[in-house]
Amino acid sequence: MRVQPRILVNTPHIELWPGGLLRARSNRDARILAGAQRVFRRKRDGRYLAALGPDGLQPLIPRLAREPGLADATAATSQHFPSRPGLLRVAHLPLDRLQERLESLGLDGSYGQRTGLPLVAEPGWLAFAGKDRFGRALWLHPLAALAWKRMRDAASAAGMHLDAISGYRSHDYQLGIFERKRERGQTVEHILAVNAAPGYSEHHSGLALDIGTPGEPPAEESFEQTAAFEWLSEHAGDHGFAMSYPRDNPHGIVYEPWHWRFGPSIGP
Repeated sequence: MRVQPRILVNTPHIELWPGGLLRARSNRDARILAGAQRVFRRKRDGRYLAALGPDGLQPLIPRLAREPGLADATAATSQHFPSRPGLLRVAHLPLDRLQERLESLGLDGSYGQRTGLPLVAEPGWLAFAGKDRFGRALWLHPLAALAWKRMRDAASAAGMHLDAISGYRSHDYQLGIFERKRERGQTVEHILAVNAAPGYSEHHSGLALDIGTPGEPPAEESFEQTAAFEWLSEHAGDHGFAMSYPRDNPHGIVYEPWHWRFGPSIGP
């Protein structure tokens, strides 16, 4: 079997994961995933749909042929990436279905105008950037993945440990954050102070990640008091990273000392 590069191929409804990174949820799935070159994963809820192996596409759900976006995902399996995929241009997915997501939260197009947050398209593919604090695959834009490795190595050489809390998130994943918090009784207005609306989060770009350090709870303002934050404040800019949401930022997002973005700002 030809070894697939560790690339997440992204389509509007389905992600194509490289084999070996997803945990099986049943003995049957384990047998199928063991020989998978690519795993089809539904973006809306993370359900495994099918595995592509030497014997072709093997369904993991009933009525796979009816799955929305299956044709796009199947066509995407023909993409090949060289040993240095970072040299390839990263195309972006269309922003359709965004209005549907906003309306489900009682929002409309004025949200972007009111907050000054721009629309953020999802990359057509992302690079594997290791594991996050929780052992999950961390996906980033290929340039951000390389910069994150260099910055983490530089911090380690200085005796500082940085770990990733969260990287790329799809529009559907962001909507899921809102849905889960609403089920716990939070209002949309309260959630918007912490999480950007689907389509407006920097995490969609694959250029942003939440950073932590051992012994410190994830995504808490107390991160500001750590030596890791002090190191980032002094050295992150050398690696192309900047904190996106300082205190009193114009977007109405709470102070997030843990949220850092690679490259120039995508906001106004």
